[in-house]
Amino acid sequence: MKNNEQEILNLLNDYSKTLEILWRYDHDKLIMPKGKKSGFSLDYNYASEVIRKLKIGLDKKLGAGDLFGQEISRKFESVIRNLHQTFGKKELYKTTEEKAAHLLYLIIKDHPFADGNKRIAAFLFVYFLYKNKYLYKKNGEKKINDNTLIALVLLIAVSHSEEKDTMIKIIASLLK
Repeated sequence: MKNNEQEILNLLNDYSKTLEILWRYDHDKLIMPKGKKSGFSLDYNYASEVIRKLKIGLDKKLGAGDLFGQEISRKFESVIRNLHQTFGKKELYKTTEEKAAHLLYLIIKDHPFADGNKRIAAFLFVYFLYKNKYLYKKNGEKKINDNTLIALVLLIAVSHSEEKDTMIKIIASLLK
């Protein structure tokens, strides 16, 4: 019986963050965690160049079509500007977590490209975290692994716009 108790305690320790986020969600107590100030800022021209290089890489592996990354009506530029919004000369999204979460969410939900929105969102999210030295935990493990990223992207894609704040808080909480 002692072994069973230790197994349960070990698993509880490993998944305590998950259980806390689920409890907060169930009790409508999700919060925006205090986070790290971004050192790397993603601007429109830089991000557009990253997407161009992503398309070249995907063409070689997955055959990205001609419409991949084709911006619709400067919508992507608007998404990038949104990350740097201010009110009263203060940034609305101050932390890496907030900016990364909004970047992922807004590209998926606003569909600024003719094709590839989810793939571009996922890649730019990871790239933004990487450039801010925030992609990995101290032990070298990814903060958001591949399966979690897929689940987040698909969850955002099917979510309703009134759930935006909840989605942003979940993403930021997972990064913290």
